[in-house]
Amino acid sequence: MKRDPIVEETRKLREESAAKFGHDRDAIFHDVQRRQSMKGKRLVSFLPRKSNHNPAFPSRRQESK
Repeated sequence: MKRDPIVEETRKLREESAAKFGHDRDAIFHDVQRRQSMKGKRLVSFLPRKSNHNPAFPSRRQESK
């Protein structure tokens, strides 16, 4: 199976970072927060999710009223 060099590099960097903090998720999270505050911008962001709400189909709660 052919391995993707970008995926391999990403996994290697992730493992190095985790090892740096003893694989402690809280420590990794706090480091990301610290670096974010130093840069003055978010290092990780997610696009807002689209609502699954469809007004054409009332929810069960609305039907029982």
